[in-house]
Amino acid sequence: MSASRHPALSATDPELASHIAAEEVLQAETLRLIPSENYVSAAVLEASGTVLQNKYSEGYPGRRYYEGQQNIDRVEALAIERAKGLFGVDHANVQPYSGSPANLAVYLAFAQPGDTVMGMALPMGGHLTHGWGVSATGSWFRGVQYGVRATADPETNGLIDYDAVRELALAERPKLIFCGGTALPRTIDFAAFAEIAREAGSVLVADVAHIAGLIAGGAHPSPAGHVDVISTTTHKTLRGPRGAMLMCREEHAKAIDKAVFPGLQGGPHNQTTAGIAVALHEAAQPSFVRYAHAVVANAKALAAALLERGFDLVSGGTDNHLILIDLTGKEVPGKVAAKALDRAGIVVNYNTVPFDPRKPFDPSGIRIGTPSLTSRGLSTEHMPLVADWITRAVDAAAKQDETALKAIRAEVADLMAAFPAPGLPLS
Repeated sequence: MSASRHPALSATDPELASHIAAEEVLQAETLRLIPSENYVSAAVLEASGTVLQNKYSEGYPGRRYYEGQQNIDRVEALAIERAKGLFGVDHANVQPYSGSPANLAVYLAFAQPGDTVMGMALPMGGHLTHGWGVSATGSWFRGVQYGVRATADPETNGLIDYDAVRELALAERPKLIFCGGTALPRTIDFAAFAEIAREAGSVLVADVAHIAGLIAGGAHPSPAGHVDVISTTTHKTLRGPRGAMLMCREEHAKAIDKAVFPGLQGGPHNQTTAGIAVALHEAAQPSFVRYAHAVVANAKALAAALLERGFDLVSGGTDNHLILIDLTGKEVPGKVAAKALDRAGIVVNYNTVPFDPRKPFDPSGIRIGTPSLTSRGLSTEHMPLVADWITRAVDAAAKQDETALKAIRAEVADLMAAFPAPGLPLS
């Protein structure tokens, strides 16, 4: 690591500094296709590394348990007001440490241990904290899950069956219903979920961690006005630091705030709050709207190029930033493909696909997305090339052709050099 960039760290802990330098190079030279990753701006990085790290601030603005909070209150209030304005909500809490604790706070606010909760099944694209069995939410609450359709018609295969969701909700009457997930390539119909929740007498929670930036940029419908609570991380498509927010109607504000603090956590991470405030400010700019729509355009173009090259895409394509690829027809397991792609400089994650016959740690699919490459400035004209690289790497994985993977990695590095990543200190 260059001492001119991080002089104190390089002098104090050169071993750690070298690891960070290696990560900077890796992020600069590789094509990052994990849909939950992105690049933050230099401004977000700076805000996240300030002297706000030194403050302990239990409580909320104007109601702290520590003195000396004048500036911290202003920072947090700024982040709150920006969140409310950007997402059109009555109330926002910017203190949750990450997405999973944010979701746990929702449970604490509205449910009691043993209550029935409902969410999308993890293998179908849901999240662990939506009541899945291996999660605390599935241990402390009675989780029931909905899934997606399995049909021969590519127009409906892999889509949420809202009639089935309604039938399950009316049969189980869950205290909470979660909509949203981690591997959903299609638009979420928040209005349909809202009608189901009203019929079932359930509190409706939209977990928009993956699509928050698309919502902020107008590239995906908003859950505001339809749901009781919105839960989101602040990284991913929103391009903020690793944190989270809970947003809700005014009638739920007190319950949400009490659940976050003192219910689940102590003092907020003020340096993260500052980074969130910067990211929300950036997301309110016209350039962010262009970015959000470009993310979707790139994903659609990449999906079309992959279909042309014989890949099987769950639901036949995408409406957002995410593409889920079933590699069964390629006769290459998802884990094998993901590791080969990584050696080729293309970073993805292996992932289960709906009705996957393989185990979660060795599934049939890979999950890819376009936020990071869009942040670097790649456009739809580059997506056929990306699809070609993926095709060649998967074929090389099947043949165990390491020479081919090395060749792809060199090509990837050349293109990445022409599109520097935001926030990275490399020249």
